[in-house]
Amino acid sequence: MNEKRRESITSLFEIVSSLERKWANEWNSQNSIGLSKSHIFILDLLDAEGPLRPSTLAEKLHVTSGGVTVLTTKLIKAGYIIKTQNTTDRRASQLEITETGHQLLETAHNHITAIVDRMFGMLTEEEIHSLRKIFAKCLLG
Repeated sequence: MNEKRRESITSLFEIVSSLERKWANEWNSQNSIGLSKSHIFILDLLDAEGPLRPSTLAEKLHVTSGGVTVLTTKLIKAGYIIKTQNTTDRRASQLEITETGHQLLETAHNHITAIVDRMFGMLTEEEIHSLRKIFAKCLLG
């Protein structure tokens, strides 16, 4: 890799890191619901896909099963999800979003929309489309 490309990639990494910090700061300062982005992602997954096994959540979140246990314990205690037995395999449990969880998710989406608007609202539709394509390409490797 030549020096100019290395500098460009390093600069890009710094910008992306700064954006992540800005996102985290915005979330933390505006977060009246007391949950992390990972908690919201779990609620989103359960809302979109229905009941899931903890191992499936771990795969989708790229965390250990112990990590899922820590995250879901808080959601269960708060009444946002419930743990039930799998109907086809009684040895296995699954997690399901509750009506309270749906309501909280709607509130969280409103917070996220406000943050996204503050962070990216100045971009044109074309710029947003280009940025989405670039980020998707980076995620695919």
